[in-house]
Amino acid sequence: MASLHLVDPGALDGVGVGDTVTLDGPEGRHAVSVARVRVGEALRIADGRGTVVAGTVASTGRDELTLVVDAVTVESASRPALVLVQALAKGGRDEMAVQAATEIGVDRIVPWAAARSVSRWDGAKVEKGRTRWAAIAQEAAKQAVRSRVPEVDAPVTTAQLASSSGVGPSSGVGPSSGVGPSSGVGQEVRRALVVLDPVGAVRLSAWEPPADVDEIVLVVGPEGGIDSAEFDRLEHAGAVRVRLGDTVLRTSTAGPAALAVLQTRLGRW
Repeated sequence: MASLHLVDPGALDGVGVGDTVTLDGPEGRHAVSVARVRVGEALRIADGRGTVVAGTVASTGRDELTLVVDAVTVESASRPALVLVQALAKGGRDEMAVQAATEIGVDRIVPWAAARSVSRWDGAKVEKGRTRWAAIAQEAAKQAVRSRVPEVDAPVTTAQLASSSGVGPSSGVGPSSGVGPSSGVGQEVRRALVVLDPVGAVRLSAWEPPADVDEIVLVVGPEGGIDSAEFDRLEHAGAVRVRLGDTVLRTSTAGPAALAVLQTRLGRW
């Protein structure tokens, strides 16, 4: 069975063939005590940012192991990247969406405090919620044997989502023809903004992803749906309203289903 263990980003920087890598902490404990990894077994370790080392286990301890590296690969980031803006939802349905979206291949996740979101992150709940989503994404990435773990941003409001300053560490969510600033100096990021609407005139399966964008940003509303003022604001920012089909999906399944359609439209599936 394919498996992958994760270490902190940067932990594999500079590692080459013949080097030794130590897997410790919760990941090492799980590998040794739960997965029962033994000396001589082949293992793969990733840093969650695309670097993967493969090798043979040289030694094991109570809660750690060492690996002699046989190969190092670096998997490039997808372009266009897929970004899920997921509305906060009650009953853990937003967390279900995060898990499935990660398994399907989302690159970044942005929590959205939509007008009709019953669940609210205020005060200490903001970082607690973001950390919870990040942990879910990491576990789902391991389950899917992904070398890249999706980043989970701080939550945004509708105003931030629709503004030119945008959301997330890359900044700027804009129309397909627009350009938003990037976190990189001298770099610009082109984005297509797509909003799921059960009565949208365009089917997502028929929507043609722009060829010149760096990110496709998919916006999914809460259980109560996206209100008309939010739709107007997002459309004014250049968003395209699309539907999945003739049935209405819950917020826990709408995003993952749409991401699967996009993966197919992009020729990745």
